[in-house]
Amino acid sequence: MTDTGVLLTDIRKSFGNLEVIHGIDLKIAEGSFVVFVGPSGCGKSTLLRMIAGLEEVTDGEIEIKGRNVTDLDPSNRGIAMVFQSYALYPHMSVRDNLAFGLKMANTPVSEIETRVKAASAILKIDHLLDRRPGQLSGGQRQRVAIGRAIVRKPDVFLFDEPLSNLDAELRVSMRIEIARLHRELGNTMIYVTHDQTEAMTLADMIVVLRDGRIEQTGSPREVYENPANAFVAGFIGSPRMNLLTAEWAGDGSVRVGGRQISSPLHATAMKSGEKLTFGIRPEHLSVSQAATSETLRAKVDFFEYLGGTQFLYCQLEDGQAVVAEHRSPIAVKDDEVVELACDLGNRRFFDTAGLRLR
Repeated sequence: MTDTGVLLTDIRKSFGNLEVIHGIDLKIAEGSFVVFVGPSGCGKSTLLRMIAGLEEVTDGEIEIKGRNVTDLDPSNRGIAMVFQSYALYPHMSVRDNLAFGLKMANTPVSEIETRVKAASAILKIDHLLDRRPGQLSGGQRQRVAIGRAIVRKPDVFLFDEPLSNLDAELRVSMRIEIARLHRELGNTMIYVTHDQTEAMTLADMIVVLRDGRIEQTGSPREVYENPANAFVAGFIGSPRMNLLTAEWAGDGSVRVGGRQISSPLHATAMKSGEKLTFGIRPEHLSVSQAATSETLRAKVDFFEYLGGTQFLYCQLEDGQAVVAEHRSPIAVKDDEVVELACDLGNRRFFDTAGLRLR
């Protein structure tokens, strides 16, 4: 019995002479919840569709539970896919939508009834079985689409941006439902989204993609707190990490925003004046009562009041934009000049190519 749910080995995809997936290697543990995340056009949906068998693999191998499925039809891969568009049959009842795939596979009637009943109970849609999709809300239709996947008893669930058609409140409730479903079923789940909140809250492992390549894999905490490069640092998080142009001062400190602040870098190979990027997340900047050698002076352009917190959108003395999370009860006004203290343990530095400096 393998402990690997899905194994991708040197996966490549080309459309004519254009290669869009560039030799991806990825091991997904059985029973884990993995989220592919990245900007539009990064290849996340293409990669998911290759796992599903809906896109042909140009080169490389795909294994599911130790079985090479690279050239198998989707129906023989042990997967079930939930699409963004629901793809329900409008003229069929919920019961018939759930049962349709099983009927096509010549599953015995008694087994179909058992699976439909179990799936509808898990998703709390058993009272909707006689309705048609047009009589359901968006959230209910998405539950039916997920139920249609559950009845197949797949080895791997594949989700292609399943919540993008729902409003904000429904997205939150369905996100909780999918997380609960994973705990109950224990199947391997691979989920594609561009929504960082979905990635951070659902995933055991996040796979950050850009231009058909993996930029970083890791737990949500690892990817958020220790980004491998400036792209990941700037992509994961909302608001994003502040990425500020800086230069090495040559004495264990960096010059940024018109100030000189200390650095944990052991950059003996760096030359004084060498350019780098200073990264710090909004929650690691705080309004200080006084200017020190560890603060940045900034003018508040405007602020967002969100109840428990505020976000200050500021400009440093050299014109660079910076966002700070302000939780203090001290009121801050537009156009006010403030000192922003930088949490020493949460400063991140990247070279001019965007790679993390240790």
